[in-house]
Amino acid sequence: MIEFQHVSKQYSSDAVALSDISLSIAKGELVFLAGPSGAGKSTLLKMIAAMERPTSGKLIVNGQDMAKIKPAGVPFLRRNMGLIFQQQKLLNDRSILANVMLPLLVVGAHKVAAEQRARAALDKVGLLDRAMARPLSLSGGEQQRVSIARAIVNRPQIILADEPTANLDRASANKVLDALKAFHSVGVTCLISSHDEQMLDAAARVIHLKNGQLVAIDKATQAPVFAPPDPDFAPSPNQDDAQGEQA
Repeated sequence: MIEFQHVSKQYSSDAVALSDISLSIAKGELVFLAGPSGAGKSTLLKMIAAMERPTSGKLIVNGQDMAKIKPAGVPFLRRNMGLIFQQQKLLNDRSILANVMLPLLVVGAHKVAAEQRARAALDKVGLLDRAMARPLSLSGGEQQRVSIARAIVNRPQIILADEPTANLDRASANKVLDALKAFHSVGVTCLISSHDEQMLDAAARVIHLKNGQLVAIDKATQAPVFAPPDPDFAPSPNQDDAQGEQA
């Protein structure tokens, strides 16, 4: 599903974010990206989401060569993805229900259907009872769970989460991680970056980065537990057809 072939990202002669990364991530896999700040974790995730382009090497996502995707094709690629990045803030002048509905409305979903899906997503992260609250009335952990609900409302094939537990207390961090693992359990591919070693999961493969280099890959020591199929959140099978425009 995702393959890096000798990928490097260099911003300048003395600013190398990633250096000669080669790895494959299978469909439905749970992967943690571990490493200190500045290791290259965010850059790697942004490349998968077409927010950054490799300086050299090849990156394949869902069978597509990322170097050949035109700007007009990027939104089609991202319809298959749930993105949880720290710079993606919630809209404070709207309810959390409206925030979660937004990804569906921008692609033309009917308002009634969008609200139904958004409520199901909020229920999945344990916040349905706060649907009409504004983001500023929620705790940091609750806001992060709203971001997860917004990321999965379109039934993505891939979830990319960049430091989703940063600045959260342990209890809130565990709830956020449990929410992400719940979506992995229905077959969603999940990549989660963290510099918090305590958040790493024995059922996941762990990719260790340091100074832009891949230094180790730890295999999962426990088999993942998959939940029964959930029609509200299993990846949409027809999204493979939305390939986007390529050169």
